[in-house]
Amino acid sequence: MATFKYCIECNNLLYPREDKSSRQLMFSCRNCQFQEKADNLRVYRHEIIHAPSEQTMVLTDLSADPTLPRANIPCPRCSYPEAVFFQSSSRRVEAKMTLFYVCGSRVCGHRWTD
Repeated sequence: MATFKYCIECNNLLYPREDKSSRQLMFSCRNCQFQEKADNLRVYRHEIIHAPSEQTMVLTDLSADPTLPRANIPCPRCSYPEAVFFQSSSRRVEAKMTLFYVCGSRVCGHRWTD
């Protein structure tokens, strides 16, 4: 969650800057001379968390990939008797192992999980 700091004198936004003499992070106003020491040394943190299905690249000819294993599992959409499968590439601890299946028919291309 982003928090903003505001000047107590003129109510404008405070911007981070370094006080080079004391080597400290400061927040200072661009309109007046107000400044204050930062209570946290982190200015900004951007964290992206993807769901396992979002991490899977969508490839048009995934069923034609000879490196992927195949199984005799019928496609739920077109009933083609063979499917290509691969495992989720998520590295998060709380993510469970998920197998993704892709229809072996080059026409259908349906993707599902078990």
